[in-house]
Amino acid sequence: MNTKAAVNKIASKKDIKTKSKLRENVEAIVIAIILALFIRTFVVQAFKIPSGSMKPTLQIGDHILVNKFIYGVKVPYIGKKIISFNNPDHGDIIVFRYPEDPGKDFIKRVIGAPGDIIEIINKKVYVNNVPIIHDFGVHTDSRILSGQINHRDNFGPVTVPADSYFVMGDNRDNSYDSRFWGFVEQRSIKGKAFIIYWSWDSDNFGVRWGRIGSMLK
Repeated sequence: MNTKAAVNKIASKKDIKTKSKLRENVEAIVIAIILALFIRTFVVQAFKIPSGSMKPTLQIGDHILVNKFIYGVKVPYIGKKIISFNNPDHGDIIVFRYPEDPGKDFIKRVIGAPGDIIEIINKKVYVNNVPIIHDFGVHTDSRILSGQINHRDNFGPVTVPADSYFVMGDNRDNSYDSRFWGFVEQRSIKGKAFIIYWSWDSDNFGVRWGRIGSMLK
């Protein structure tokens, strides 16, 4: 074999190795993207809290993870459940598509499940005529608004329809929720929030280290 042929053969081997490496890298990237999309669509998704409607449980700037698998497997975008596990329970913090603008995601707490009778009397929430006793709902406004003026403090009674849920923010006096726009359909629910993985306080320009890793309940 002459020198030129030998050089061409070596160059050809290098090209093959280079193409092989490039192919491996491309395949790895494609697989990583597919896995990331699968996990985001069916297993877990990250969300950022933009408002104070869930204070004090969730602060503005909290970054949370939402379990999308806990309530079953749904067809993306359609929301039809193809595999069912659990249904949202009273007290669950859920992320869902805002009924009046499905392009937006809201986060609230489940107060009423299908068939429940919901009534609010002077800020006190009743489910099936029994007052809710909990420590997550707070009030920052001492005023009591008439139900004829505003549904914030006096509302109902209403019965939660089938495959729907009544939700409220923990910051009861400053939350735009089911009291004002109605129920959340099962198909609109994306999942259950379960942990704060990052928290940024933009007012003080600092990390809220004590909130990172906090499990939500």
